[in-house]
Amino acid sequence: MTLEQLNNQYKITGQLEIIAGKGGLPMIQIKNAKAQALISIHAGQVLSFQPNGESEDVLFLSSKAYYQDGKAIKGGAPICWPWFGADPEGKGRPGHGFVRNRPWSVVATEALSNGDIKVTVGLDDTPETQAIWPHAFSLRQEIIIGDSLNLSLITRNTGKEKFSITQAFHTYFKVGDITRTKVLGLAGCDYLDKTGGGSVQKHQTGDVIIDAEVDRIYLNVGNTLTIDDSALNRRIQITSQGSKTAVVWNPWGKIAKEMADLEDDDYKRLLCVETTNAANDVVEVSSGEECKLSANYQVMHG
Repeated sequence: MTLEQLNNQYKITGQLEIIAGKGGLPMIQIKNAKAQALISIHAGQVLSFQPNGESEDVLFLSSKAYYQDGKAIKGGAPICWPWFGADPEGKGRPGHGFVRNRPWSVVATEALSNGDIKVTVGLDDTPETQAIWPHAFSLRQEIIIGDSLNLSLITRNTGKEKFSITQAFHTYFKVGDITRTKVLGLAGCDYLDKTGGGSVQKHQTGDVIIDAEVDRIYLNVGNTLTIDDSALNRRIQITSQGSKTAVVWNPWGKIAKEMADLEDDDYKRLLCVETTNAANDVVEVSSGEECKLSANYQVMHG
């Protein structure tokens, strides 16, 4: 669909329009009484969310991100699906699945009675996806933009046989100074330490602080985590549903330098705290059934 056709069908006057974004990719731009947001239809990915009155975006977006078909956009809230991490079958398929680097479709836009905006984007199986992952599916992401950002990823099995998935909101949060940032809510949890290419189970004592590369899958987590960002004088509360695992990731200096789509010092300004079904948190979806993964991000002060 052209931008004109998309706007004819989905524009909400004074609040939501579809624009040509970087790389010519169509993007949904929202500006209303509660917040500003930007959603890339490519990858079905929220790139920006800033509640009105907040001086900084909640999300980190790399200034060197790629905006082209077949590439993932570095930042915002990428979707990892139908697997998180490396190809679970070792077939050489892309890490984190195949939905974060291809076009999605706009399914619906709606102005809710409380002043929030709801956007639904989707992706269904095609012969191309079947060649990568031989299952019939209907994937929908419901995005609600209001005082907080709410994401729900709904997987429906439209085939005749059950399938298993792992998945994530691989969300990049903007922080003022990574060395002055803590993650609260994970004390007492075991985690898999994935740094160095291995997987060693360890135990978290106290808050999570970041002073080196961190790549951890936390197991049996609660549904509320908090990023305490003293440099920006704010906390971001993450409330999740449908998830028993969470990932905390920061590339630190060496890996950031090796990434062409990150500035060398971007690691100082980002922290991924990901709502996941990862590691042993595998979801089975029977024929005709669906599963839902949700995360809510709210900025708090004081």
